[in-house]
Amino acid sequence: MVKRIKRILGNKKIDNVLVTPYRSYGTAHHLYVLGRALDDEPLKIVEDQSFFYTLRNTFRQFNTFEIKGAVLDLEIPGLLNLTGRTNEEGYFLFDKTVPEDLSVNADEEGWVKAHLYYRGVEGSNGPVLEEDHFQGELLIPEKEAEYGVISDIDDTILKTDVTSFLKLRLLKNSLLTNAYQRIPLKGAPELYQQLHLGKNGKNKNPIFYLSNSPWNLYQYLKLFLDFNKFPKGPILLRNFRTPFDRSLKPEKPHKQKEIINILKTYPDLKFILIGDSGEHDASIYTDMAAQYPDRILAIYLRSVKHKRQMRRIQSIVDNFKTTPILMVDSSVEAEEHARESGFIK
Repeated sequence: MVKRIKRILGNKKIDNVLVTPYRSYGTAHHLYVLGRALDDEPLKIVEDQSFFYTLRNTFRQFNTFEIKGAVLDLEIPGLLNLTGRTNEEGYFLFDKTVPEDLSVNADEEGWVKAHLYYRGVEGSNGPVLEEDHFQGELLIPEKEAEYGVISDIDDTILKTDVTSFLKLRLLKNSLLTNAYQRIPLKGAPELYQQLHLGKNGKNKNPIFYLSNSPWNLYQYLKLFLDFNKFPKGPILLRNFRTPFDRSLKPEKPHKQKEIINILKTYPDLKFILIGDSGEHDASIYTDMAAQYPDRILAIYLRSVKHKRQMRRIQSIVDNFKTTPILMVDSSVEAEEHARESGFIK
């Protein structure tokens, strides 16, 4: 609160530089690294934290102090050096086609480390500290990948109750519950590990995680996925729009836009889409399968307890013949179908 008052009074001093590159994806010759620069300290989420500490962390995730015009250098050792700047909300994006083969720096599962260096704010002459170094990662899927998986997060692998009355349980689960205490839907980590392994058992199939949650919750969701042993994958969230945001709304819904981007990035890779029947996944996924009939291997939709939604979704499922689409009550059903279809052992 003190910092907020100082900002209002015109004090622009930056106390703590925090650059967070989000887990992203690319190709051997295309770099895509998105992230944000804030005047803040790293968020600390611990297993035994109190309710009030959890509440404090939630407040901090949304009470952000963006560093506008921050100059950042991106380096992939021995290959590439780029310079970029943050926008008005502190976001930065390196989106560039390069002649260098980025995959030579990838680990055995296709992850490439990207080093980011904070070089101060554009137009200022302040000192650059050696500790202002941060590390990000982008995934370049292996050529041996059999297929990819694009999965929703909310009520697909993480219970959020997005269909609850006035979304009250959604708010409680997402904002007032410690990430360590969030329980994945039964069998979900095991199913995703099986899909990641694929038929050849080599951990080569990329997993992409989608959510309509804002980027403010990135660290929270990343911790949940890692702690519960989901396969490591790009996490694709969206900008948080306030009621006072006058910028143009995206032409396409967030999930639809991201799926199209992934399909275009990897034109030779087919995908399994996983979502839930709670909101719009069925409509978006079937629309994608209709547009790209040769690219979508199967659609799995986890059932939610909402009678009206279920009736609407069931009608979509019954009338869609382009791609196999399965309504499942558990991960076991999806796993059985994936095995019968030859997606996993």
